[in-house]
Amino acid sequence: MLNEQTMEKLYSLRLPAMAEAFREQLESPAACDTLSFQERFGFLVDRQWTWKENNRMQRLLKNARLKIAACVEDIDYKIPRGIDKTVLLNLSSCQWVRKHQNVIIIGPTGIGKSFLACALANKACRENISALYTRVPRLLQDVALAQADGSYPQMMTKLEKSSLLVLDDFAIAPLNDSERRNLLEIIEDRHNSGSTIVTSQLPVNHWHEIIGDPTIADAVLDRLVHNAHRITMKGESMRKQNKIDFV
Repeated sequence: MLNEQTMEKLYSLRLPAMAEAFREQLESPAACDTLSFQERFGFLVDRQWTWKENNRMQRLLKNARLKIAACVEDIDYKIPRGIDKTVLLNLSSCQWVRKHQNVIIIGPTGIGKSFLACALANKACRENISALYTRVPRLLQDVALAQADGSYPQMMTKLEKSSLLVLDDFAIAPLNDSERRNLLEIIEDRHNSGSTIVTSQLPVNHWHEIIGDPTIADAVLDRLVHNAHRITMKGESMRKQNKIDFV
């Protein structure tokens, strides 16, 4: 009776993993005979902590809405594409995110830019860092819709609060006036308070042409480029090699 009450209290305290671990100890008393009270209690706490951490990570990954289920451990360095393993291992520590730095990934279509960006964002989530993935063309459309329906402040707050924002497919088409101004607002809100990964087929020195307005372009690049780690990928499209979504 006392054990049942203890189980109920653990569940009411929202400690389900600890309750299940306690149940397992009750059902296998012989396995715990050699353990001290401190060791048995430690196992209960560890089970609850692991459960909570797993739930947290799954929540961050779900909220990140990553385009590809990519992991840094799956990056293939054998294919020559300009990926420096030392650089990627350093980025995998996520210290650059904690320092509010950026990453710019340049390369031709199909080379694996999105995979690399999602892999870094995935690692950030596993390090208890919030992330959010979006394609730039879709983002700018969503911002315009948010301005029209009144949800613009909430959307901008969501973008600002994400510790890591992935801007995929940047500079695939020239921006109009409202688009470049909205882009600047997004980048400005995150400056010195969050990190951004940008993927693009165009080298950085061509971004001025895509953004259009020289003053806005200078402001965007000043906030994105000067504290960014740059990765320049090269080679044939991975899709041509029937290896879509693999790096």
